Amino acid sequence: MSNLYFDKNVFKGKKAFIPFITAGYPTLNDTVSFILQMEKAGADMIEIGIPFSDPIAEGAVIQHASTAALKNGASLDKIFETTAKIRKQTDIPLVFMSYVNPLFKTGYENFFRKCDELNVRGVILPDVPFEEKADIEKYARPYDVDLISMIAPTSNDRIKMIAQASRGFIYVVSSLGVTGTRDEIKTDLGAITDIIKETTPVKTAIGFGINTPKQAEEMSKFSDGVIVGSAIIKIIDKYGSNAQEAIFNYVREMKNACLN
Repeated sequence: MSNLYFDKNVFKGKKAFIPFITAGYPTLNDTVSFILQMEKAGADMIEIGIPFSDPIAEGAVIQHASTAALKNGASLDKIFETTAKIRKQTDIPLVFMSYVNPLFKTGYENFFRKCDELNVRGVILPDVPFEEKADIEKYARPYDVDLISMIAPTSNDRIKMIAQASRGFIYVVSSLGVTGTRDEIKTDLGAITDIIKETTPVKTAIGFGINTPKQAEEMSKFSDGVIVGSAIIKIIDKYGSNAQEAIFNYVREMKNACLN
């Protein structure tokens, strides 16, 4: 089962740091170099965002990056080619974050077959409700790709239901709303992750809003990993194609915070 892939290659009995990057922002060549810098800095897995014209789960920062990437020609086929270039240089675990429309256009089976070829073992689809997940998961399973469940602050019964059916790892959403950095995270995440741990052995990673080392340290007390996206995109906004050093320093600092 591919659950073991994430256990053995990402979490490995310690707290994981998982940075997010929008593929093709500012260029696809930059995506390769940024990911290699993240790995050198200690990232345990990279979440690669496939740009989409209507990213409903994303805040303004990642929406802007998606729009710019699409204007620069970051098509799904080119993202696959870029991922193949990454795979020639590293075996770091990768997951795609996308929306249903790009998968539908290329064909679900074609998409997951390509994931398998590229050793991308997880896909996050924030616009797929739990009740509709099985309709797409049937195409992913034969290629040993997990659809990563997202659990938001919600009722205990629904948390248990989603957790019981989860594979790979569980993406715990820190706050209601869209992605984006937050000064303070007030959700009782400890209570949510406690319910998950009582329900399933599948590991958890908390995302949405985390951007400081202090937040990463705090969130890692409740979970097996921390996911950060908008803060990294802001670094790229500032430095553009010259963001390698700043990304390296930020990822290293956040990874160290997760281990405290």
